[in-house]
Amino acid sequence: MSLDLGEAKTVAFIGLGNMGAPMAEHLFRAGYRLRVYARRPETAAPFAELGATVVASPAAAAREVDFVCVMVTNTSDVEAVLLGPGGAAEGAAPGTLCIVFSTISAIAARKIALAVAEKGIDFIDAPVSGGVKAAREGSLAIMVGGNPEALEKARPLLELLGKAITHVGPVGSGQLAKACNQIVQVVNIQGIAEAMHFARENGGDPDKILAAIAPGFAGSRMLEMMGPKMAKRDFSAGIEARLHEKDFRIVKEIADKSGINLPAVTLVARQLGVLMEKGWGYDDTSSLLKVLEVQQGSDA
Repeated sequence: MSLDLGEAKTVAFIGLGNMGAPMAEHLFRAGYRLRVYARRPETAAPFAELGATVVASPAAAAREVDFVCVMVTNTSDVEAVLLGPGGAAEGAAPGTLCIVFSTISAIAARKIALAVAEKGIDFIDAPVSGGVKAAREGSLAIMVGGNPEALEKARPLLELLGKAITHVGPVGSGQLAKACNQIVQVVNIQGIAEAMHFARENGGDPDKILAAIAPGFAGSRMLEMMGPKMAKRDFSAGIEARLHEKDFRIVKEIADKSGINLPAVTLVARQLGVLMEKGWGYDDTSSLLKVLEVQQGSDA
């Protein structure tokens, strides 16, 4: 899919990390005019070579654009690049649509939306799932919170990035859906780690056990991804554990504020905390297996 260059829109893309860079490149190659900002100049350099406009601040990126896309890591990062000194809200004109792809607190998303609305800027939260592979392929799952009119305005852009675009509800609903996604996903990874640890400690062959259980009700996309990595002790990052740890802190914070008891979330958050303490944050989340081994006293 490509745009008629006579009708091409201009996009500010803020955040060019492992996820943001391929997403921004998809938009550029489809014909969107691109203005980019990254805190690390080396991540913006390839976009200068492509012909995108590289700027020195989020405010500069947001000037005279149709969309401001944000893909930075933490809630505080999103707040800073949008609302802080030199933030995009300073440069964006009324009617600009801000799309936050980052996974942040739903509560924060609602507050940010209200703050930018005071400047006439529209807002949708559109967190994504699928990891770097899906970002490169343009096959992300995108969960959208915001009014339907804003979603329809953004839809041609979103369709370049994802294969499943689901409108969940008003602002913050996308982040709520992403939190639920992470609960299901990472609790599953913890279960796989425990199964592989249980198998090894009892003399089982992890590869054969995976082959036995995958066709049954235990089969899942996470088992398909994480089971072989754990069996082969391949902890190279497909999904960096630090990102799941960050997401679980968000879930735990909201659950605690809401008085919701989530026993599995509490346990997995604790395990992810140990993983981070061991310095494995940039390894794959399959490293939850190593946490169990350390706790058991096995060789990691």
